[in-house]
Amino acid sequence: MKRIFSVLFTLVLTFSAAAQTTLKKIYNEDINPIEQIDKALVKAKSEGKFVICQVGGNWCPWCLRFADFITNDTAISRVIDENFKYIHINYNPRKSGSVETQQQAKALMKRLNNCGRFGFPVIVVLDGEGRVVHIQDSSFLEEEQGYNQEKVLRFFKGWTPQAVK
Repeated sequence: MKRIFSVLFTLVLTFSAAAQTTLKKIYNEDINPIEQIDKALVKAKSEGKFVICQVGGNWCPWCLRFADFITNDTAISRVIDENFKYIHINYNPRKSGSVETQQQAKALMKRLNNCGRFGFPVIVVLDGEGRVVHIQDSSFLEEEQGYNQEKVLRFFKGWTPQAVK
């Protein structure tokens, strides 16, 4: 029995790792997240859009799944393109790193109203002025091992600049 459990556990780990490696890595770990947000805000404001910050990392299979899901769904990607500047903010709550990295992580969490208290990915909506108007726990958008199109679409449509005004 122990052997069967061990084999099954190994298969699950192998499958999870394989699924994660087939998804595109979307988080740039080499850029300053605060600067990334500031640049997106300038573009968004000039176009009358909001900024969506998908906070997570390449270490997070759910983060990669969400990015893949919204990219491959034409209805969702259309709503995003028309209303938001969408950025992937790299954050790793378990990575201690240097003092500079720790300070940067603290500054990021302060800027995004401590969104790290949710699971990942967490999606933060910023208005054109950079104010947090909504923090979305992505677990409410899930369905089985993926995401629910209706819920995700309702979320994005509910937080467009037109819907919020």
